[in-house]
Amino acid sequence: MKIHRDIYLRQLADGMGNGMVKVVTGLRRCGKTYLLTTLFHEYLLSQGVREDHIIELALDVWANRDLRKPDDLLGYVNSRLTGGGVHYLIIDEVQMLEHFEEVLNSLLHVRDLDVYVTGSNSRFLSTDVITEFRGRGDEIRIHPLCYREFASAFPEESETVWEEYLTYGGMPSVLTLPSPQKKSEYLLHLVRNVFMTDIRDWRKVRNEAELEELLEVLFSSVGSLVNPRKLANTFLSVKGKKIEPRTLGKYMLYLQEAFLMSRCRRFDVKGRKYISTPAKFYAEDVGLRNALLGFRQVEYSHLMENILFNELRTRGFEVDVGVVPLNVRDSDGRHTVRRLEVDFVANRGNRRYYVQSALDMPTAEKRDQEERPFAHIPDTFRKIIVTGDNFGPRLNDRGIMTMGIRKFLLDANSLDAL
Repeated sequence: MKIHRDIYLRQLADGMGNGMVKVVTGLRRCGKTYLLTTLFHEYLLSQGVREDHIIELALDVWANRDLRKPDDLLGYVNSRLTGGGVHYLIIDEVQMLEHFEEVLNSLLHVRDLDVYVTGSNSRFLSTDVITEFRGRGDEIRIHPLCYREFASAFPEESETVWEEYLTYGGMPSVLTLPSPQKKSEYLLHLVRNVFMTDIRDWRKVRNEAELEELLEVLFSSVGSLVNPRKLANTFLSVKGKKIEPRTLGKYMLYLQEAFLMSRCRRFDVKGRKYISTPAKFYAEDVGLRNALLGFRQVEYSHLMENILFNELRTRGFEVDVGVVPLNVRDSDGRHTVRRLEVDFVANRGNRRYYVQSALDMPTAEKRDQEERPFAHIPDTFRKIIVTGDNFGPRLNDRGIMTMGIRKFLLDANSLDAL
């Protein structure tokens, strides 16, 4: 089964020869190795690069264990630099290389060598690694399969395919598993025996049960405003456990650094400033979320919102929650500030889109509720409502586009439809 991941392949192609280490980061098992050693390898050959000018090293393979030592690896790479022209070095699981930061910086000085690396464990998080390269690292952040990629694995996109994605998410190996039980077991194994273990070992977390409980709470409340103090109160009132907000704050950071969760900050659209707390959190993959929660909370509206957030991130946008302050008079005639919310403010360069996620809008009142924040935004950027239906884009007389979620996800240019 071959799934084209053109979003990331295009980023790799654009970075060729830019003098930086191309660092492919992201959640474990989301397709980093496949991207580099299969798709990018094929792309290089299609561009006329000779096979002997592509140097691939998988450092997690036992036969390559000697190459985990810096001098041995540098010697091997130099021995492969034969003939003229650019050589392309692809190192998989580079965190297994001793002193890998210094080695990669050294490789940047080798003439006619273009370097690409992946890393999976918690020593190789982008926040640490890119800093080590002092501006000479080019990060390509890869996500689990978006719906467009996922659906391409089936003969025809359908409601059944959509339900499969809503339930089991976009981890690539899920597509190869034969039954719901095998998919559930695999996803739960990833959470408990891979991701949690990585965080425990890297951050020396002594109470792994607390960390997993926090992940469950965050997974069950995707799209809700939370902060460490509020979560501490939840643990005390619901679970009878006293956990300091500071500890929960550290755990939340660990989950973000391991790419399991993403924080979505609130942005004051009128004041053009961030509101530091509380914030919303979304799961990197809804299948992992559903599996950890035992598939007990498969709420369509929350999953749709999470998938929409992930889609915007996959398309390369920075995504915030929009807050629109509105001065109103209360029943006593006093001025108060009411804050309307836009689910997502998506920014990339000089482009911005305001996006609402609405499962359905059965009445005029519901539609007005979703559109009301747009009316008080003092700019002319595009405003979009994505619903749970399956219809193409429609533009109303206020310039607001409405579109069904599947149509939105399947069209890479849906933000600019019509």
